[in-house]
Amino acid sequence: LLLLCSLLTNAQDKKTIGLEDAIDLSLKNSKQLKNDQAKIEEATAALREANEKKLPSASVSGAYMRLNSPNLDLKNKNNSGSSGSSEPPNVSQAMYGIVNISLPVYQGGKIRYGIESAQFLQKAVRLDAESQKDEVIQNTIEAFANLFKAGTAVRLVTENLEQSRERERELSDLEKNGLLARNDLLKAQLQTSNVELSLLDAQNNLAIANLNMNLMLGLAPETQLALDTAGIEKKNDSRVMEDFVQQAFSNRKDITALDYRKKAAESSVKSTAAEKYPSLQLTGGYIAADVPKVFSVTNAVNIGVGVSYNISSLWKTKSKVQQAEARVKQLAIQGSILDDNVRLQVSRNYLSLVSYRKKIEVYAKAVEQARENYRIVNNKFNNSLATLSDLLDADVAQLQATMSYTLARADAFVAY
Repeated sequence: LLLLCSLLTNAQDKKTIGLEDAIDLSLKNSKQLKNDQAKIEEATAALREANEKKLPSASVSGAYMRLNSPNLDLKNKNNSGSSGSSEPPNVSQAMYGIVNISLPVYQGGKIRYGIESAQFLQKAVRLDAESQKDEVIQNTIEAFANLFKAGTAVRLVTENLEQSRERERELSDLEKNGLLARNDLLKAQLQTSNVELSLLDAQNNLAIANLNMNLMLGLAPETQLALDTAGIEKKNDSRVMEDFVQQAFSNRKDITALDYRKKAAESSVKSTAAEKYPSLQLTGGYIAADVPKVFSVTNAVNIGVGVSYNISSLWKTKSKVQQAEARVKQLAIQGSILDDNVRLQVSRNYLSLVSYRKKIEVYAKAVEQARENYRIVNNKFNNSLATLSDLLDADVAQLQATMSYTLARADAFVAY
């Protein structure tokens, strides 16, 4: 039972995954995308807040007060013209309630431009999330390729280590029979040790790449991933570099997001400038009060028009407008910088793709040449026509050629 449980646990820790599944998992579990979603919710709430400024404002206030027995001397005139005093009322409490309502009618365009700015910012945040989504996909592709390269390195070095150990055993038998110098056997053993060290480095890189992939996909850190590379092959594309650059300018979400931020800043300039204008609002209210034995007020309704003007805005608004205009200039410059960076990024990746595809062709020939060279040198060594150093050099060249060919294919895929 313990053995069975152990096998089941190991089976659960291993997972075969393709590129599309990896991308889906990374999009689902990306903490950055979840953070971007929270930013979208914040921007949406800010837009609602800007729209709510068009709605009427209402306030209610009231109070109940207990009073002591005040000394009141009420002076009045009677019908005969003589003055006199009367017994003051005994006032011990007072109550009042007030309801005020105001509806903005004109704010110099401040509300309208505020809503417009909030709309542009919401669109920018949504596009930021889309741009981040593209980045998560690209990061997943690169992590997938790195895991593939790390796994390939482990496999090739392991195969080379097995060959090196087998060669060492054969050479050890020759040395025991006096057919090989001790120094040559030591060279072979040193070669095996070097391959063992290379395998340790390759296994360490594989473990790190596997852990990085698990974290990106939201899987358990100890999950062992086996990559399914079916369907991943060279994509034939006749477009030239300028075609890709123009497509980037048309489709890049970060470029459009920055453009919306610039529009939002321009609306902010108009909203700030609107502070120089007066504001107009409809007002209404209701008042009720009661002071027992003295007076009471009910049904006191008022309605009217209110106008307010902040005179200090004439000399305080100019600096605010200049700050808003400076932000517009900054965003315009940032847009120009982003255009340059996009052109540089696309051009660099395109040239890398062309270079890698050329390297693949060269490495493919190099692999055939290295294998044939190893076969020839091995035959010469068996016939005492080549030294052991020649054989070991041919073996290293064969490993390097195979490794370079595989890694170039992965790098070309990422660049595309």
